[in-house]
Amino acid sequence: MQSPSWYARRLRAMSVSEVWRRGVHALRNQADRIRLAKGAPRRLVAKLVDPNGTSTDAGWPCGFPPPGAWRGASEGESLTTWLERLHAQAERAKSHRFTIFDLEDHDLGDPIDWNHDPKSGTHAPMSFGPSINYRDVRVTGDCKFVWEPNRHHHLVVLGRAYRATGDIRYARAVADQLRHWLDQCPFPLGMNWRSPLELGVRLINWVWALDLIRDAGTIDAPLRARILESVALHVWEISRKYSHNSSANNHLIGEAAGIWIAACYFGSLRKAAWYRRQSSAILCEQILRQTHSDGGGREQALGYHVFVLQFFLLAGLVARRVGADWPRSFWDRLERMFEFLAALAGGGRDLPMFGDCDDGYVLDLGGGPRQERAWLCVGAILFQRTDWKPAAGDYSEAAYWLLGPESRAEYERVAGKDRPRLESRAFRATGLYLLQSGHHGAPDRISVVFDCAPLGYGPLAAHGHADALSFTLRAFGVDVFVDPGTYDYFSYPQWRNYFRSTRAHNSVEIDGADQSEMLGPFLWGARAQATCLAWEPGPGGGRVVGEHDGYRRLPDPVIHRRTLELDGNERRLTVRDEIHASKRHEIVVYFHLSETCRIREVKENRFQIDAGPGPLTLIGDPRLQFEVLTGGAAPGAGWVSRGYHRKARSTTLVGRCRADGTIFLENEVRIGVLYNSEEARAFGKVSSEAPC
Repeated sequence: MQSPSWYARRLRAMSVSEVWRRGVHALRNQADRIRLAKGAPRRLVAKLVDPNGTSTDAGWPCGFPPPGAWRGASEGESLTTWLERLHAQAERAKSHRFTIFDLEDHDLGDPIDWNHDPKSGTHAPMSFGPSINYRDVRVTGDCKFVWEPNRHHHLVVLGRAYRATGDIRYARAVADQLRHWLDQCPFPLGMNWRSPLELGVRLINWVWALDLIRDAGTIDAPLRARILESVALHVWEISRKYSHNSSANNHLIGEAAGIWIAACYFGSLRKAAWYRRQSSAILCEQILRQTHSDGGGREQALGYHVFVLQFFLLAGLVARRVGADWPRSFWDRLERMFEFLAALAGGGRDLPMFGDCDDGYVLDLGGGPRQERAWLCVGAILFQRTDWKPAAGDYSEAAYWLLGPESRAEYERVAGKDRPRLESRAFRATGLYLLQSGHHGAPDRISVVFDCAPLGYGPLAAHGHADALSFTLRAFGVDVFVDPGTYDYFSYPQWRNYFRSTRAHNSVEIDGADQSEMLGPFLWGARAQATCLAWEPGPGGGRVVGEHDGYRRLPDPVIHRRTLELDGNERRLTVRDEIHASKRHEIVVYFHLSETCRIREVKENRFQIDAGPGPLTLIGDPRLQFEVLTGGAAPGAGWVSRGYHRKARSTTLVGRCRADGTIFLENEVRIGVLYNSEEARAFGKVSSEAPC
């Protein structure tokens, strides 16, 4: 539960107009609590639904194959793999077994209890939804665990399984689970009517699931009527409570996408045309407002970049399906978003984890929820971008379901170079810089991402981290120095603060303080302003220089300036830190290793790192005293989180010193080549160093 002082700080971060708007919303919620009681929702539905309108499939050109299309079909190894994976997923969903963050294959009961946190066992209150304090874990449990299964991603999995196999059991499971959800979640009661974003995601999944099974005959007339009533209430509720002002981030995009897609699909909504005009205007505006001109997201959180890219992509494809295509500016910016993602994906197997990530996704179209490369495949086909194909990899199941079976041949026609060179790239507007060498998918590749970006978006910078001038390093295609991730939002405040802190990033901490001032779990005060001072790319990497002023708020103001220089020919990364000050300060330099790396000190301030495929050596500045930390029970160094409520022990190398006035520190990373392997020999790169 948030303290009164937190609410006071939150109010100070808002504009006068936002405080006024929130006051109006609070009064409206009180009026709704009274007005929507005792049968009023039924009267409201009568105003929202036209009984003579088209109930579903309002001119929706379906690109799905006929039911049973995959049964006995032979389209190579990928189809067999897809079918095996889809069958296993669908059987679990039909049996009410789900993986929800760190809960693996968890049984949600029969019927599913849609109003509880399956991790803590807390049953969320069935009171007036908009008034529930979803951040109080004592009342609701962790809201993320309540909401995740209620996004109904699994209904699309079941729908895909029906369409692929023709097995009617999967279509019946969709109908049965929707019926039970409607029984347990009457409007406007409970957590599932609390967040407009959750309503928006659920609407999109309902549309896809219903369209996938629309010819199965499992949605009878009474259930169809109930679904349509609930859809109308979802759309009405979102449209009245769009996220505005300081909350107008990814939530607003997801809310508008949900309304747009539902209003295009369900023709019985009385105000469908008005909803479409309103939501399409929001989406076309927000894609320009919430992203930079180079395609990066203003929230400075790569997980949310992928999340909102999916909303924009799905909404844009629906616009084209219904003959209401959007302006060129929308598609140009969407292409830039894909380009940004492709550049970051080229350096290794995993994306860097800058900023918050809560594992959010919109649709499960195959390959699991974290399927960045699958979406890149869709983008490569849609925009005919040959340069994205190396990062996208193989043709994806997501492209099959979104663009139709014929898209496989289109992807094959998008010719690309075999193992093109990685290039250094500057995303100046976003504030991220890539120093790279080597080739896509090859053992010689090295990729460094340097963060010289703003803290985050808007007055709250809610999903930003105190990570100015931090960097990540991928070598041999795997993570070496990492951003440790996010881990939690609501359940563990100390862990929430740690993973957002400066000491959780590959940067420099001064006098034990964060670069930016934390005021709450999604609220920042004084912010570090980062500036790129020099950008000098080269064929084998290059040089970038940045500085930030976050420590000017100390009694003796400090400026941190950092230079990264990658020499791909010598396979060397140099990290130079300049701490400009007048008096004595405690300086700590952090190097967070991937959980797959192993490290040992071979001599003073010289450490050998086994990254798995190959070795690296870190040579520390002689003025630093180093210690090697591994994860403990209390929040601190030595942890990596690759998913919500998932964390793994890792190693953090910490260098400390005291300095009187200005000091210059230099740390060097020497990157070996692959350990002996057939691939290394084929590429002419064999390591002579023994593994640690």
